[in-house]
Amino acid sequence: MKSIAEAHREMLPHFEVLPPVRTPLLSALGQVLAEDLLAAGALPLFDNSALDGYAVRHDEVSEGQQLPIVGEARAGGTPPPALRAGTTMRIFTGAPLPEGADTVVMQENAELDGERVRFSSVGERGRHVRPRGHDQRVGEVAVAAGAELGPSELALLAVHGHHTLSVHRAPRVAILSTGDELRDIGQATEPGTIVNSNAYALAAQVVQVGGVPWVLPPARDRVEEIAERVAAALEADVVISIGGVSVGEYDFVGQALARAGVSAHFHKVAIKPGKPILFGSAVDGTPVVGLPGNPVSAMVTFELFVRPGLLRMRGFRAPYPAPIPVVLDAAHRHSTGRTELARVRLEQREGQTFAAPHPLQGSGALPSMVGVDALLVLPGDREYFERGEILHAIPLGPGGRQAEPPIP
Repeated sequence: MKSIAEAHREMLPHFEVLPPVRTPLLSALGQVLAEDLLAAGALPLFDNSALDGYAVRHDEVSEGQQLPIVGEARAGGTPPPALRAGTTMRIFTGAPLPEGADTVVMQENAELDGERVRFSSVGERGRHVRPRGHDQRVGEVAVAAGAELGPSELALLAVHGHHTLSVHRAPRVAILSTGDELRDIGQATEPGTIVNSNAYALAAQVVQVGGVPWVLPPARDRVEEIAERVAAALEADVVISIGGVSVGEYDFVGQALARAGVSAHFHKVAIKPGKPILFGSAVDGTPVVGLPGNPVSAMVTFELFVRPGLLRMRGFRAPYPAPIPVVLDAAHRHSTGRTELARVRLEQREGQTFAAPHPLQGSGALPSMVGVDALLVLPGDREYFERGEILHAIPLGPGGRQAEPPIP
């Protein structure tokens, strides 16, 4: 049985970074840039004023001195003429600095007297001037490969004229539920059947991480049927099966994967919930993850083991969730032997983050995943945890990320 860290180290290399595709600028939001993009022009493009005020020659003006006002410079207007010696020019935020001027006096430090202005304070040379190329020079890397593209990155790339971008494509993830007991929403309720909620949960998790879910029809507990569905699913970038990976008489997924040409790398991880997780790969390298059928186990193991792999496929260099320190808000007891990930609600109080365990912690208790914020890491070598202890929690869904596995 693998430790959590061993499972992470073995799985991640199989989730290879996907090749780039070109996409329109706005469609690239949240994607990972696949190439360095350069600054096509200087930023700012020209010397300009950082605020509303008066353009002056610093050597020709002093506190209390009056100067005649000759014209104005405004953003988007006709370029201003050169500033004559012994004069000042009205200037507005973003307007080009007239030739000869080297400083801007803010209007709050100026007193108008007809067509002249007196300055109560001037400041140092270059004050309130944004020089050409101060922020970025031509040819510099504007946004580097590997960057996650947010609104700021898109805005900067738009300034430099990059209207289409090369980003790593989204992974297509096949989701195959197994079990004779499964039915879909709206189907007739038969004794002993349950709605296939796992398919909806996993598909939503795939979308949340930026993948494209492909939900296959559930397979019955038949080796041949499961193997056929898996073989078809291998067209995807990743295959996830749900259920049938434990040691029961009707847990056929391991056999079915082998029949479909999938080589198993490991089966079982020392984790609670989610111990029976199975990981393998097809002949062409496609990663295949067999998740447990209990709904909490399926969702938790997806978060911990599948999400990092999909993020790596999308080009993220730090794919693992970053744990945060929390204060245990209530005493908690658990069985020793495996690291437990307990569902908790987080609350900010007195400058600290408190974690309150959900009253339901069973692997089949789907309501325990509703309204919770994180998974509290409870080491397997201890049974009892005191209220007020400092522990670590892994936030659910999007959040901080790191390059190393979250649980050593």
